[in-house]
Amino acid sequence: MTDSTSDSPTTRPRIRTRAAPDLDIPELYTRLRDIVYNLWWTWSPEAHRLFDRLSPATWRHYRNPIDVLIDLGAERWHTLQDDDGFARAYHALVQQFDAYVEPAEPTWFERNHSDYDDGPFTYFCTEFGWHECLQIYSGGLGVLAGDHCKSASDLGLPFIGVGLMYKHGYFRQSVDAEGLQQHFYPDYDLHRLPLLPVVDERGREVHVSVELPERAVHLRVWRAQVGRVPVLLLDSDLPINHPADRAITSTLYVQGREMRLCQEIVLGIGGAIALEALAIQPGAWHINEGHSALLGLHRARKKIVDEGLAPAEALRALSPRTVFTTHTPVPAGNETFDAALVRKYFTGWAAEAGIAIDDLLALGRMDDRPESFNLTALALRSAGRANGVSEMHGKVANRMWKPLLKATGGRPIEHVTNGVHTATWAGPRVRELLRKHVGPEFESSEPVRDFAERVEAIPDHELWTAHIAQKQRLIETLRDRMLLQFARHGRSPDELRDVDRLLDPDVLTIGFARRFATYKRADLILRDPERLRSLLLHAESPVQLVFAGKAHPADRPGQEMIHRIWQASREGELRGRAIFLENHDMRVARRLVQGVDLWLNTPRRPHEASGTSGMKAAVNGVLNCSILDGWWCEGHDPSHGWSIGSSGEATDEAAQDEQDRQDAEALYRVLLDEIVPAYYERNEHGLPAAWIRRMKRSIALLTPRFGTARMVREYTERCYLPAGRGDRPSDG
Repeated sequence: MTDSTSDSPTTRPRIRTRAAPDLDIPELYTRLRDIVYNLWWTWSPEAHRLFDRLSPATWRHYRNPIDVLIDLGAERWHTLQDDDGFARAYHALVQQFDAYVEPAEPTWFERNHSDYDDGPFTYFCTEFGWHECLQIYSGGLGVLAGDHCKSASDLGLPFIGVGLMYKHGYFRQSVDAEGLQQHFYPDYDLHRLPLLPVVDERGREVHVSVELPERAVHLRVWRAQVGRVPVLLLDSDLPINHPADRAITSTLYVQGREMRLCQEIVLGIGGAIALEALAIQPGAWHINEGHSALLGLHRARKKIVDEGLAPAEALRALSPRTVFTTHTPVPAGNETFDAALVRKYFTGWAAEAGIAIDDLLALGRMDDRPESFNLTALALRSAGRANGVSEMHGKVANRMWKPLLKATGGRPIEHVTNGVHTATWAGPRVRELLRKHVGPEFESSEPVRDFAERVEAIPDHELWTAHIAQKQRLIETLRDRMLLQFARHGRSPDELRDVDRLLDPDVLTIGFARRFATYKRADLILRDPERLRSLLLHAESPVQLVFAGKAHPADRPGQEMIHRIWQASREGELRGRAIFLENHDMRVARRLVQGVDLWLNTPRRPHEASGTSGMKAAVNGVLNCSILDGWWCEGHDPSHGWSIGSSGEATDEAAQDEQDRQDAEALYRVLLDEIVPAYYERNEHGLPAAWIRRMKRSIALLTPRFGTARMVREYTERCYLPAGRGDRPSDG
């Protein structure tokens, strides 16, 4: 067995796992087993280089070091045992890993909050994005949750994540020769992933069960270790379950509403039961988006039964220890179920608790609509502290939920602006440059003294050389992927050879990559074909566009948007100047935010709660051009980026169409009049000095301000610690 141990059994409870499988590693390199089962390696470039040295082909194909070790033969190990360079790199990596997991110096949390002795902070989320090899994420929410865990580890928080282990993950996307999105779901072998089953003190797998109508669903508990942070992932794919229930944790964001409700019961209620089975008593319960809000019902049940409290009173009694983060200002993004379906699943639960089912349904009621059960409404009624994910989103959320807040006497929804994990998203050349000029501490959880001044002092030619290297790396990745894509479409040999000339590193390259929801308006730049053509094909200052992103399988308008962009990219003159890259995942996302020149964001205001892709771009000196929405309202400064559009909000279809027209006009104008000239203006050394000055400002001002290190410190001091102490918000 392996343990997640600690110096305090209360704040850092022990979570035992079955020992890692025998990977047939020579004794000389046996510590590789510890490293590959800790997702710390996902943000360690030294680990990536070592895995690449083990087996370049396997690592680059699977991006999973466990696959590398499983497939490595005895002959290769024999060669490596005589490779002094590999041995030195291995020992240096082990030393770096040990220093991180068991640091000699106290962590930020230990230094600043050494008197905290309550339970750990538990973080429930329906998706986690740590790395592309473990695809239990779909987009921004999951990647944000993954970065949250990484910074919680960096800071040394007593922190435990809770989620679901999806056997088929989220869908992989391909685009056919007509530009139509196709979906397929991989069948993961969980024993080849960086996960280990949780076991009890006798070495038996920990299984828990959740009651559903007329049966119990049994769940295995896996542990993903993220640095110092354990994350518990529940899995219903057990032989003891009926095949219909084994599928509950099959697919992320399954379309069927009843199966979706089953998932959210397993996540919220099953997750709370799993913590009980492991004798973990959280100090704070963080409901990250409404999907896990049903955990409040499980926690309230004991007070309802033992103390005779009404459901709403029981939730209020527990609310001081509950934190809720809402991530969407879009009504469709707030999970809602028909009351009849909730009755089916909770009538027996209510009867056993001795309450009326209508009293339970009232906990998820929004406005005067008794026919629906809204999980965001339930979460708001459960939480003593609630927040949006940007300053503007906090205002929008208060307006959106004002009737409920007023009716329940709830506190206003505050905001904690999102961030990104710097060490995960900084590209290799920019990271190397910042290590040289700022110091390795720029990747840590601590604020760096004189950070901005040190960044501003980087020589122009060094920053530009690093950027161009990352841009060339992006272009090589795009060419490799487009070659496979076009070959699958049956393109001619001549067309496939032309891929070698696809995209030009000397041309201004604009990136747009995110979920293809219609409000994000990925096709806004296509609105005026003639102006787009003149922009992309200008003889002296051309532009090239790279699009990537998935539309949910049930989102037909989003898929139609992909089709329009694909068709535009295949039109005669625009071929090679605009491309759509299929199967957007974390690897593609890293290459894009590290390698393009300009990051474009065009949501219909005020529908972008925060947005984090622009923050990832900024870490790399990529400049932002965005609608003033979400985080950009706080981050924008003319010295390092551009804003487009007005501050208005369209409320009906006609107004939205006019807003789209005006925003497209503003986008073309700022591109032609400001951005393109700024990029192509060169000094006597052939460098775009003014552009580079903006790049430095972007890194210097945005990296520390919009990192998850700042974000998690803020959650800790404003939310987790007060919740852990059981302080009521009115206590101050």
